[in-house]
This record gives sequence, structure tokens and C-alpha cells, in this order.
Amino acid sequence: MVAITPDSPLAAVFGNHHKKRKLAEEGLGLRTVGDLLRHFPRRYVEATELSEVATPAVGDQLTIVGEVRSCSSAPFTAGNRRQWRTTIRLRTDGPDFSVTLFSPYQALAERHEGEFRSGSRAIFTGKAKLFRESWQLEQAHGFALDGEEGVMLSKLIPVYPLTAKLYTWDLQKVVSVALDLVTGVPDVFTPELRERFDLLGIMQALRWIHAPDEWGQLGAAQKRFRFEEALVLQLVLARRRAAHRAQGAQSRPARSGGILDAFDAKLPFTLTDGQRQVGEEVAAELARDHPMNRLLQGEVGSGKTLVALRAMLQVVDAGGQAALLAPTEVLAQQHHRSISAMLGDLAQGGMLGGAAEATGVVLLTGSMGKAARQEAMLRIVTGEAGIVIGTHALLEDRVEFADLGLVVVDEQHRFGVEQRAALTDKAGSPPHVLVMTATPIPRTVAMTVFGDLETSVLAELPAGRAPIQTSVVPLADQPAWIDRVWQRAREEVEKGHQVYVVCPRISGDAGEEGERDQVDLDEDGKEVAPKRALAAVEEVHAELSSGPLAGLRTAVLHGRLAPDEKERTMRAFAAGEVDVLVSTTVIEVGVDVHNATTMVLLDADRFGVSQLHQLRGRVGRGGLPGLCLLVSHAEIGTPARERLDAVAATTDGFELSRVDLEQRREGDVLGASQSGFRSSLVSLRVLRDEKTIERAREAAEALLSEDPGLGQAPDLAAVVAEVERSAASGFMEKG
Repeated sequence: MVAITPDSPLAAVFGNHHKKRKLAEEGLGLRTVGDLLRHFPRRYVEATELSEVATPAVGDQLTIVGEVRSCSSAPFTAGNRRQWRTTIRLRTDGPDFSVTLFSPYQALAERHEGEFRSGSRAIFTGKAKLFRESWQLEQAHGFALDGEEGVMLSKLIPVYPLTAKLYTWDLQKVVSVALDLVTGVPDVFTPELRERFDLLGIMQALRWIHAPDEWGQLGAAQKRFRFEEALVLQLVLARRRAAHRAQGAQSRPARSGGILDAFDAKLPFTLTDGQRQVGEEVAAELARDHPMNRLLQGEVGSGKTLVALRAMLQVVDAGGQAALLAPTEVLAQQHHRSISAMLGDLAQGGMLGGAAEATGVVLLTGSMGKAARQEAMLRIVTGEAGIVIGTHALLEDRVEFADLGLVVVDEQHRFGVEQRAALTDKAGSPPHVLVMTATPIPRTVAMTVFGDLETSVLAELPAGRAPIQTSVVPLADQPAWIDRVWQRAREEVEKGHQVYVVCPRISGDAGEEGERDQVDLDEDGKEVAPKRALAAVEEVHAELSSGPLAGLRTAVLHGRLAPDEKERTMRAFAAGEVDVLVSTTVIEVGVDVHNATTMVLLDADRFGVSQLHQLRGRVGRGGLPGLCLLVSHAEIGTPARERLDAVAATTDGFELSRVDLEQRREGDVLGASQSGFRSSLVSLRVLRDEKTIERAREAAEALLSEDPGLGQAPDLAAVVAEVERSAASGFMEKG
């Protein structure tokens, strides 16, 4: 037999099975033998035990081992053709399942009867279906475990991520061939490193991950691959931290008697302990001669913007400029309004009535008129504007700064690497960078994805934040409760308060993606389509304004509206001229209306946990108790309902972020558009493998201190360099 290498095409192991090879290439994205060997099983089925199927759900894709109770064939006529139907009854460690195989001729049906003898064990994969209170496997495919194909299987049968018409044993066969023939598989770990970290060699690990005979072998293989992934990522991040420390930056030390002191003197409240502590950390880093690179986490309303503003004022005192980059015009405009209001006469630099220490605060967005844009750009390039707030418009080549010293990025996960670089490149020397997020991030995620940033957390909320009561409205069980939801909304308006109604879609157009955060996936990562039409802003607004909320002042807000219309609507709601705002998640960040006390989230199960937490943070901001109603058709016991119950049970954002990660794929939680992270983590899971990640971070620092270029481990160095060049590395830069 001809030896093959990891770079060999799939044809080298698929042979004449051209259709199967094409399915693997097109459906799974596998191109080479190396890709195939790194396509790991997602779970394992014990060939020697009947499968535990305690509570199957209709539509579940199952792979089960069962004992054949009975097998019989009978002819039937389909059209004008005579065919045979073979029905196999399987016993599992749970309910019985029936499987139906169709044959075009009698000999094949008789062969099925001979293969699936009563008392033998068989493995089948198919979709669970309930018919007349009996479980079936639809579109089933399988074979007897003591037959010819069963002889090839290990005691633990791997179940692979698959595509249509490609079965787990199809992959198992070609993987077996590949493991027998492949040569030259590089091992990122030298013999010395394998001994140091107690790891399997690459070939042994590949054999045990694909065909383990026992759970101990599988555990040893998983340990090796998880540590490998963690170490490579931590080496990339450690090298980036080192490179960042080596950069020079202009020091921006605090100055007494400047605009920051004047601002602090007029603050009508006392900073929280967290704001004071983080402020001191930031101030110290701004005074250093290498760039600050810090992530600031804090719940909605924790005062992140105040911390960022004080940092910006310190830079202005030191003669520099600060830029605040916001993901949407609504948020940029709100930041401009709130920062200008907080500064008062300190924001009127160069104007009549401005304070002596004042600076200019300028807004730059894409929807501004030509004259306004030119005036803003002139104030930026001359340095008259010490604080510049804007959207992607700040990234345009025509925008020039006099002396950009600090870049603040709000809701950092909404910006790609190139966008951030475009702004930081506008500085003469590397600027200091502060990125903010209101999405709580578990420690291991911060270590893995934001590992080149120092992290600060604002855990306490400022005084004046009222509690928010969150309740699930289960329409699957209590459809009439929707009437009470609208009664409750009307009651709040009658008390003089305001209400948000949030929908996952803009309109009912077929195929419209809207602004929803789709979260339900099957085992292969494909989205589970909702069984009913989702609530849409335009339809819901029409129904409410002519029905249960008739007579109230209602308005709509969504991403398809013109920017000036969105701004008018938001200003009207903030001014109390609108009672009920029917919106998409465009209100998720930046909208701050103290009189809004109630939020109704329709089809709440279509949003992620962290997003639900973000959204409800929009109410209860003015000292008035908040109410959040999670309206859903999700049934008890489903993952969707569990998400909602978790949100209703706690207001701890960090606890909810762990729930989010446990229920969803990490890539979806951290930004589905940044696919590099998802593809770069095959075996590693940031919650489950916390100890592995910590160990890898320590190992990465130690290896680089001993051998900065990784010259003693060339294969490891090559993989690290490839990740640094790849889109995965781009994602880790907080895309």
C-alpha cells in the first residue's frame, strides 16, 4: 500500500467512494487526510452496552445500540412496483424503537432478516419520531454489530459531526485506513515536552481519539489535544502581550488643576469603590511609556462610561485627544449627549461661557451633513476637540487627529480587528486602548479570548439602581396570559411610566433575518427553525395600537429606519412623548431612559441569555422598580425554556454568562461572525477546561521565557505562527 501524508487529498483514503468523499469535502469542509484526522468524534457509544435513551425528544438525531427483539419483512406496492418493508424492533436501556428498512427486491429483505436476528445487537442512527405512542427512528441507517461491518468497530463507537447521507461508520472506515497508512504527522510536542507535560505522542493520541477500546484511552487522548489547543492559543496571546509591552507610547500622566480635577469637583455623587479602584489602575497605566491595553467589564449601569470619561480627561490634561468608538449611531449620539451633559461648561472649549479648563467634544457619524462633518473634522485635526465620539465614520482615511492618545472602544465585540487597527493607526505613536463591554465574560473566556488584555471588572452598581423583577410568561401552557401582559403594560403607562416591547424580527417577510440572535442548534451546529412565525415589530405595533394598547402613544424602532428617523424616535421616547416603544434589539446598548420601567420580550427564547440580560438592563434605571416579562411558547424541559428560567432566577450577569456558554457553542456566545474562534477550538471548552487553560497559560509564559523563538520546538513554533497569521488570531484580537 502507498504511504500517505497529512497533506494528501481525501481521495487517498476514500478510494472509489467518490460520492462519500464529495459529501465529506462539501458538507464537512474536509480537504486533506490531515483535516480528516483532526475531525474528532463529538461523543461515543458503547458497543457492548445498550444505549441509555431516557427521554428522547421528537426530531432528535440519535445513534443507538439496541438488542433486536424481532425482525420481519412484508411486501407492499408503491406505484406500480412491488417492494419489501423490513421492520426491526430494538430494545434499549429506555424505550423500544422500531426501524423500517425498504428494499427494492425480496433477496435484500431476506438478507436484512438474516443480519438482524432476534437477540443480536445492532447500531442505528436516525431521527426520533413518536407514532401512536411508539418510538421510531426515521431515515434509519445501521448494521448488526456481530456482522461483517461490526467486526471493524472498537468497543467505543465514535459518533462524528456529520452531513446528510454521510454516516458515522463511513468516516470511521476511512479514518481507520488513514491511521494505518499516514506517515509524517508532525507532533507539536517534542519528546522532552511530552514528558514534561505528561502527554501522549501524536499518533497514539489520534488512534485513541478515533478508536478507543476504553474510556481511559479516550481520556488520555482528549487531555493531549485539549492541552495542545490551549497551549497554542496561550502562546499566541503571550507573544502578543510581550510585543505590546515592547512598544513605546507617549506617557499621559495625570495633572493637578486640570479638566479632570474640575470635573471631579463638580460630580454630584461619590464614585463607587470599584470605579475608584479601576480609575486608579487606568490612571497609572496611562502614565506609563508603553500602551495601556485594558478590558473593562461591567453590568449595564455600573458606570463604565464614567470611568472611561475620566481616563479621556486625563489624556486631554496631558495634551492629547481621546476617541470613543461606538457600534451604532444611536449609541454614539447618546454618548455625545451624556458626556456633554456630564461635562457641562467643561465641554465648551473655545466657546463663550466655556470653563477655563474646558475642551471640545465632537460627534462624527455617517449620517451627518457635509457641512457638519467638515466642521467636526476640522476641530479634530486642529486638536480643538479633545474628545471625539463617533461610529465607523471615525475610521475613514480623511479623518485625521492632532494627537490621538487614547482609544475607547464600546461594546468591543461588534468591531473587527481591521476596524480597531484603522483607528489606532491614526496616532503618531501607539495609543492607549480601553475596550468596554456590558456582556459579563467568565474568567476562562477572558483568559482565552482576551488574553492579551489586562482585565478590570466593575461588579457593584451605583446607588439609585432599582431591582428588576423578571418573570417567564409561558404561552405554551397559559396562552391567555398574554392578555395580562398587555394589561400590565397599560397599568405602567397609567402610572406615568414607559414600556419597551422587543421583537426578534422587523417584519413578517419570508426569509427575513431581522436583528435576532438565533441560538437553538442541533448536534451538528445547524439552526433549529422555529415552529411558528416569530413576533415582528411592524405587525406587533399594528396589533397593539389598534387593540390592547389603543389610545396610548406608540412608536416603532428598528435597524431599517433612516438614521434621522431613529434619532427622532429615540429622542421622543427619552423625552416621555412616547408611552410604548416597539423595537428590535437596536435598543440593547446605549438607550438610557430613566422613566422606562417595563420590558416585554416577545419570543424571548430566540435571544441568548447574555442578550436577554443586556436588554432587561434598560429598565429600572431611574430608581423605579423594573419589570421584565419573557414571553415565550417554549415548553417546559426544553433548552430554550431553561434559558429563560435561568434569566428569571438571577440578575448576576457572570452566572448567566456561564449558563449561556454551557448551553451554546462558544463561538456563538462570543460573536458568531468571528468564526475563527469557533474553528480554532475543536477539543477545548472554556468552562469545562478551566484548569487546562490555566496550566497552558503558565506553560506558555515559562516556554517563552526559556526560548522566546520556540527554536527548540519547531513544529510548535510553526503552528503558533500559522494561528498568528490566521483569521482565528484576528478573532482573538477582540473582533
